[in-house]
Amino acid sequence: MLKRCQVLLTDWQEEYIRKGSERYDQSFSEVLRIFLCEGFLHLIPLLHPEYKPGITGKELAAMTRKSGNPNTTIEQRHNLVSKLYFEARKAVEYRMGKVKKQNKGKVYG
Repeated sequence: MLKRCQVLLTDWQEEYIRKGSERYDQSFSEVLRIFLCEGFLHLIPLLHPEYKPGITGKELAAMTRKSGNPNTTIEQRHNLVSKLYFEARKAVEYRMGKVKKQNKGKVYG
């Protein structure tokens, strides 16, 4: 389920995402979601070295190149994005579980 969020970006961030959306023929929002997922897949294993994502950095780079290939069908692109979303969600759920365990019993105030 998608939720509408207002995001303020600097000029260079907006330009880079806009250029990506043009290059890969995706909406601005879709490219922003893809970049976030790629960031999750990069950052979470750094925070939790025991976590091994289902996509390696090399596989992620190969997926990005394949998405940019004009010979890649829309269905193939959809499958690549779906895999990215699935793996990023697993990583985020892992991280959220770890954070929840660390914060259990702590009192904030």
